[in-house]
Amino acid sequence: MRLLLDENLPHDLAALLVGHQVDTVAGRGWSGIQNGELLAKAKAEFGAFLTMDRRLPEQQNLARLSFGVLLIQAPSNRMVDLRPLVAEILAALGTLRPGTLVTVGA
Repeated sequence: MRLLLDENLPHDLAALLVGHQVDTVAGRGWSGIQNGELLAKAKAEFGAFLTMDRRLPEQQNLARLSFGVLLIQAPSNRMVDLRPLVAEILAALGTLRPGTLVTVGA
């Protein structure tokens, strides 16, 4: 699956998402773009958007998206806190459907 990592997630996480093609918001040159516009740009290319933005579900109508959103909840966005969640993230990606939100972590 083609994944897009939000700018609040470290680029190092991409290497751990084995079996997926991973791009980052920063790598695409989309840093600083507001969530609505960002999600619109992502719709044509990605199967999932990974973020730590807990406000996203309240701010956006996720049901209209052509991809799923994976909300990662961890104490911080440092790899030491994210690495233990990788197996859960990979499993959740297998259940993610367009227009849905799946939450992993604490």
